[in-house]
Amino acid sequence: MEAAASSLPCKVCGETAVLFDVCDFANFCFRPATGPTELAGVAVWYYRCRACGLLFTPLTDKWSADDFRARIYTPDYARFDPEIDEERPQANAALIARLFGAHRTALRVLDFGGAGGTLRDFLHADGFTDVASYDPFASNGDALPERQFDLVTCFEVLEHASDPQAMAATLAGLATEDGMVLFSTLIQPPDIDVQRLRWWYAAPRNGHVSLHTLASLKALWASAGLSFASFGNSLHIAYRRLPPFAAGLIST
Repeated sequence: MEAAASSLPCKVCGETAVLFDVCDFANFCFRPATGPTELAGVAVWYYRCRACGLLFTPLTDKWSADDFRARIYTPDYARFDPEIDEERPQANAALIARLFGAHRTALRVLDFGGAGGTLRDFLHADGFTDVASYDPFASNGDALPERQFDLVTCFEVLEHASDPQAMAATLAGLATEDGMVLFSTLIQPPDIDVQRLRWWYAAPRNGHVSLHTLASLKALWASAGLSFASFGNSLHIAYRRLPPFAAGLIST
């Protein structure tokens, strides 16, 4: 097993992150309780920040787009994330309609990390008139939109970011001054020190290279100039000032 550094700078707050645990690259989210049946034989070391708690691996820091396509975002990726094609986009479209459906003809919406655009298609079918989709990990060659949006959705994407600050800055730049980022990523459980990388969400084969705490998410969005609020262990928002269409989400 290849040796690893004992510590690295945290990718969010810059403080010291110490070596936390190691797992096989084959770990995927929906693996059996006993672990993946076939191991890749690649050690993936994760570090945990002493200050904000971010849990991350440097595994993909120097990967090219071709590396990601060959090793993670392969044509059979849905084997490791069976909810990606329809179940998750359909549920997220229903959530957006429930929260913001009254503004469906006025909102400019971008689904960031939208894979094949299924969420966009569900929203179009539900009467949302201005919806775009962009995926930084897809191989379809689509360019990052050059305009801004009232609502930027980002479901199950931040945990894939090798450079969390760069992704947060990109998302902040895509939102209008009165816009908002609605995103999901699972925060670490209270017993992460017990579960360690047996936690089901610690899944390098899915591309989960940055696993957050509430403190790391708050610090991350602050670095991009945005405020942050959370609605439990997976759904969150980031914004400069809460937009009128989302006035009922939190008390200010």
